[in-house]
Amino acid sequence: MTAKDTGHVNSAFNGADVSVDIPTNTLYHTSRDCIVQQEEEPAMSGWKDCCRSTWANIFRRKTLEKRFPILVWLPQYKKDYIFGDIVAGISVALTVIPQALAYAGIAGLDLQYGLYACFLGCFIYIFIGSSKDVPIGPTAISALLSFQIAGGSWQMATLLTFLTGLIEILMGIFRLGFLIDFVSGPVGAGFTSAVSLIIFSSQMKDLLGIRTSGNTFLQVWISIINDIQNISWPDFGLGITCIVVLLSLRALASCSVGPKQGKSTCQQLLTGIFWTVGTARNALLVCATAALGYWLSISGNEQLVRTVGFVPKGLPHFQSPPFHMDAVVNETTGEVLQEAQTFWDMVGILGSGLIVVPMIALLETMAVVQAFADGKPTDATQELIASGICNVANSFVQGLRSNGGVARGAILNASGVRTQLSNLYTSVIVIIALLYLTPCFYYIPKAALAAIIIAAVLFMVQYRVIKPMWHSKKTDLIPGLGAFFACLVMPLQLGILVGIGINVIFILYQAARPKLRIETLSSPNGQRYLMLTPDRCLIFPSMEFVRKVINKQGVKSTLPVVIDCTHIYGADFTAAKVISTMVMDFAQRQQPLFFYNLQPRVAQVFEGLNKDLVAIYDISQLHAKLGDKTT
Repeated sequence: MTAKDTGHVNSAFNGADVSVDIPTNTLYHTSRDCIVQQEEEPAMSGWKDCCRSTWANIFRRKTLEKRFPILVWLPQYKKDYIFGDIVAGISVALTVIPQALAYAGIAGLDLQYGLYACFLGCFIYIFIGSSKDVPIGPTAISALLSFQIAGGSWQMATLLTFLTGLIEILMGIFRLGFLIDFVSGPVGAGFTSAVSLIIFSSQMKDLLGIRTSGNTFLQVWISIINDIQNISWPDFGLGITCIVVLLSLRALASCSVGPKQGKSTCQQLLTGIFWTVGTARNALLVCATAALGYWLSISGNEQLVRTVGFVPKGLPHFQSPPFHMDAVVNETTGEVLQEAQTFWDMVGILGSGLIVVPMIALLETMAVVQAFADGKPTDATQELIASGICNVANSFVQGLRSNGGVARGAILNASGVRTQLSNLYTSVIVIIALLYLTPCFYYIPKAALAAIIIAAVLFMVQYRVIKPMWHSKKTDLIPGLGAFFACLVMPLQLGILVGIGINVIFILYQAARPKLRIETLSSPNGQRYLMLTPDRCLIFPSMEFVRKVINKQGVKSTLPVVIDCTHIYGADFTAAKVISTMVMDFAQRQQPLFFYNLQPRVAQVFEGLNKDLVAIYDISQLHAKLGDKTT
């Protein structure tokens, strides 16, 4: 059937590859079937034609531009864009270098592994990234997940980067980006808030100069309390001072001198200086505290505060990720410090983290993309593929897990970034730092890096969502709080699965308990009947509940029963079986049962088991049927 046959024509579809088919043999009330169908393609004559069609589709210009966005923006690149991209790239580099050093500490690795994650992935993203506002690099969440999953082993962390990258690519190819829809807003808020508290706790050892142990929030705080008597007051004083300075500079970045409109040149200059100093606060703090550490060293007071120590100079070796681990033996005593592990042993240790890490990374990255999309469509599939390829590449240079970070994305956007080329300048500066600046990192106090992390995660606690959630839907607090507390007492990858599980239980309960509106109505000739209106699809979890309600109401009233199927857009075999049984029950009681506004595709499912059900689409026809049954 075509639009012309039905008499319903929509000019918006003229010339398009879709058709809207609306049958005209019935009278429609409220919502009805509107089926969008793809035009059928001629069947392939053989596998050669199928391969040829697939090959042609891959290399279509539209497909290539979608998978390689550089083909879109590079031909349109203007000279005016260069300055914006350079400023944005440098601004992010000044942020990502100290952050990478600090995040490597969160992951339990030597500091250089954080920097290794900040140049190759950035460079690759230029070609395949879909958003100009995504800076590829380690984040606090990815570093903490890496620590809890890989346990501070660089081999395990590198393999995690490699395997999760492959999984992201496969998720992108099979279009599994919809999986992040199972992480609801409350669960995401609970997870992020728990992560911030865990990261804050993990930095207490460097802020206080004490020893801590454990992976979960409770374990870390128990170890802090047990060793609090060994606090290093110089480290603590330096750390608190750094936190105050960072928070002050963060506020300075948003200061504006003069009116919003019509600023003088001097006012514009001062506003720009405030923003630059505030944005580069992490780099400035690292430089200042490294100078302090150097001064303490040459004055003979190097033991006053603890510094990060030696950081290897130069670029990492390009090599495949470690697919096995050799045994580590104490050469003096012969004691086996670490058992040898095969590839499958390592995969077993990584476990559920191989699934959780890509999902959380996609959530982080898409938060950046959508925040600065300015109403433009976003492509989660392409971001999955891009992130996967970047992480696979990073694993060959022993880099940490990387993805887009919200804070650095905000810096990119505020710096006036124009294209993905800003990632080139960021990666170049990181390479320069690795080649020439690592000797200076020796003198950076650990308390300063801890302050950088603490000042950042303070703003990750999403307490502001509690009040609107309470006013909107109080039950949403349950999965959010469940995820929050589960992540505090369990490993993160299990904690977020608990939150998702609670959410799924809520969804299943709602699916199993649809709302039924029950009304007693009268036809024009005075015939009274019972109208039951389910508010959603009929699927197996809900059918027993629906059957009991309908049978109970039917037995209690003895009136003809009409089931309004306007909102039933789908059904399954279990629903058809229950409906068939219900039709027979009503027939045995000689009580009329009608199905009003039954969707054609739902009717097809029901009639597969029982041809005796009566489906009516016209209200006058329904009233006539009611009159026939009672005479």
